[in-house]
Amino acid sequence: ILLIQPVALAVRLTANITAGHLLIHLIGNAVLALSTTNFSITLLTSILLVLLTILEIAVALIQAYVFTLLISLYLHNNT
Repeated sequence: ILLIQPVALAVRLTANITAGHLLIHLIGNAVLALSTTNFSITLLTSILLVLLTILEIAVALIQAYVFTLLISLYLHNNT
């Protein structure tokens, strides 16, 4: 159990970070693809991309807090 908890924490953090980056990358590619066709769609997706980036920053702060809290709990339980 001493090894399972940190590995599970690392997998969860990696999945959350990867999902956010993938979503930003996909929407960014959509903005580039649509930039030549319709200005209103490009503006809408650009606003969505900015909002998603703000959300990703908030998620990163929460993930940092959870990581710190769980690591301290794991270390406290193992001593």
